[in-house]
Amino acid sequence: MKPAPFKYIVASSLAEALALKARYGEEARFLAGGQSLIPAMNFRLARPTVLIDINGLTELASIDRSNAQTIRLGALTRYRVMEKDAGFLGACQLFADALPQIAHPQIRNRGTIGGNLCHADPASELPAVVVAMQARMRIKSSRGERELAAADFFVAPLTTDLAAEEMLAEIAFPAQSPRSGASFMEVARRRGDFALAGVAAIVSLDEEDRCSGVRLVFCGVGETPIDASTSASSLIGQRCTDKTIAAAAADVRRMVAPAGNIHASAEYQRHIAEILTRRAIATACDRIAHAA
Repeated sequence: MKPAPFKYIVASSLAEALALKARYGEEARFLAGGQSLIPAMNFRLARPTVLIDINGLTELASIDRSNAQTIRLGALTRYRVMEKDAGFLGACQLFADALPQIAHPQIRNRGTIGGNLCHADPASELPAVVVAMQARMRIKSSRGERELAAADFFVAPLTTDLAAEEMLAEIAFPAQSPRSGASFMEVARRRGDFALAGVAAIVSLDEEDRCSGVRLVFCGVGETPIDASTSASSLIGQRCTDKTIAAAAADVRRMVAPAGNIHASAEYQRHIAEILTRRAIATACDRIAHAA
């Protein structure tokens, strides 16, 4: 199929891009990698009357680790750039695990983190990753800017908190704390497919190797990323043994409520969620031990 007719405008600056979005509002979409938008347009699932090409806005395509406490990603940073940055991957283990599982190399060459997050597919990996990492989303418009927690950014399937005239400009993550480990895992029908269920886990241990914090966020089992951290809180104050991890995973299974789909029943998704929880938490703990 072919997209519905649209007007194509190349923005020469961020100010121009924001002014154009303010002018056209809901009728306009930003074009960066286009790996989600263009297929949706071809199937007539998306029908913007204006495409604003922002590929030339290089100031939004960077990885900034100059601040030891915060890692900043420009929204136009492409998957491939992140995949090839060893320093970034070393500081963000969840990205190191998740990026190779996103689609295929051809798509990762063009796709951008901002495009992925704004598409807000509940089965996609990166929304769960940024919620687990407690990211802050910097949002701009011609009237100013605001910040929003990643957990509040995703409001429904394929829907974010962005207003008609706004753009996601940057994603900021707190640096991983000492004695913490992370792991992202998923189950998909084929490599590169969206996950039937996936989990982003971050575990922190105290000096006595007892769990002092756990973050657990799922993709594929709800309409937005599902934060199951409180369901794994039974680990807090305990050592991460097979027994304590299994108990936390069982609590998570009872908490998640997937709808099921043509590829996996709700019960199978709950089963996957439990298995992935056990494996991801164990892997995160193992990485802390090996880093010591």
